[in-house]
Amino acid sequence: MQQKVYLAIDLGAESGRVMAGIWNGKTIRLEEVHRFPNGPVHLAGTMRWDAIRLWAEIQNGLTLAAKKFGKTIVSVGADTWGVDFVLLSQHDEMLGQPYHYRDARTNGLVEQSFATVPREKIFAQTGLQFMQLNTLFQLLAVKRNTPELFEEADCLLFMPDFIHWALCGSRVAEFTIASTSQCLNPLTRDWATGLLRKFGLPTRIFPKIVPPGTDLGALRADLAGRTGLAKVKVVAPPSHDTASAVAGVPTANTGKANWAYLSSGTWSLLGAEVSQAALSPRALEINMTNEGGLDGTYRLLKNIMGLWLVQQCKHAFDARGRKFEYAELARLAGEAAPLRSLVDPDDVRFFNTPDMPKAIQDFCRETKQPVPRTEGQLVRCAYESLALKYRKVIGWIEELTGTPIEVIHVVGGGSRSEILNQFTADACQRPVVAGPVEATTLGNLLVQVRASGELSSLAEMREVIRKSSEVKTFQPGPAAAWEAVAGSA
Repeated sequence: MQQKVYLAIDLGAESGRVMAGIWNGKTIRLEEVHRFPNGPVHLAGTMRWDAIRLWAEIQNGLTLAAKKFGKTIVSVGADTWGVDFVLLSQHDEMLGQPYHYRDARTNGLVEQSFATVPREKIFAQTGLQFMQLNTLFQLLAVKRNTPELFEEADCLLFMPDFIHWALCGSRVAEFTIASTSQCLNPLTRDWATGLLRKFGLPTRIFPKIVPPGTDLGALRADLAGRTGLAKVKVVAPPSHDTASAVAGVPTANTGKANWAYLSSGTWSLLGAEVSQAALSPRALEINMTNEGGLDGTYRLLKNIMGLWLVQQCKHAFDARGRKFEYAELARLAGEAAPLRSLVDPDDVRFFNTPDMPKAIQDFCRETKQPVPRTEGQLVRCAYESLALKYRKVIGWIEELTGTPIEVIHVVGGGSRSEILNQFTADACQRPVVAGPVEATTLGNLLVQVRASGELSSLAEMREVIRKSSEVKTFQPGPAAAWEAVAGSA
């Protein structure tokens, strides 16, 4: 068959990309078309996303794709991180630049919200892990700080939905991204309108929810003219990047709960693909989350602070004139003494600290552990602490599903970290299959391929990924040292 090209717009916390997937009917080959930086913009004491600049870069990428692939391009779809959103007026005017999920305006709002609706009732209606960055608490911050925005707002669009609106004018919420908000009911798979009304939030701004794979329409005429992508469709992939990443896991066990995924990057998202949300008192007690997946599945998972710990250590080292590449930091960590100092990666002090090494040292000092001093000791502490948190969460997943986890699939940028992959295998005492790095992009693109009628199931998509990607397996080493510290981690 003649090759066809599908485009994925993939925005992460540190960078964005326009990626091409070249499809030959059996395998898919990836090609990066355009990459650009991303990150928070500090403005008048707030943290924002520069949505206009990101959209300008996306248009640059689409123009480059049109020049290279021309009429072979079939469709385009976007995925991003969760929870953050844009508000549009009735006449499609953006109401301010979107806030970054680490902005401090939600500090304390989780606990304050329980005075209006008890914690267990919020969980029963949303099934989501309580984190101050969740959309629900961001909306409560809007209500408290800038209620006039709600008077003008006509539509809330999550970041990938905003990109789709910019592409084709659609005003809908794709299911997987909506499920990250703590505003969606996992049983009805629609907005938790009763809960939202109890909080005094305007339910009229929440758009129609559509499943991944939905054809959202053709590109706007002016955009098609500028970029040269005249007949390209816009197709909603699993628009939450983790949902696309899980769709991109190369497992042969689709439909079974005996494997776990770890989408490893700035955040670590560790979970299992299940058929329905887990809403038990135990799931609430351990603060698990239920997010939407492809084909009506749910992702029973835990959000863990992730490689943010290492990234922010590197940022601090750089600022002090001690510049290291990540590979050098991994080498130094490998040379440091094992299991000397451990932290809880999800301690609130690590969420947005200006000095990660100091925050790690303070934690260890307060818990009467040896204080890591060198770069290698600090980074090893971060890696080992993550691996032990993964071990704990795997146990919780097995408890909630009643199914033993036999293998952990690590995907995303963190799958390149051989030291963390090995620590994960050792701490969890399970094989770790690392790769593909580009699982998110593959999941996005292959949902578009499926929407065009060339694939029929998630299992077929994953078979294509196995044929198109390389993975590396890490076998667990001796368990004794990890067992000895597991109870204190």
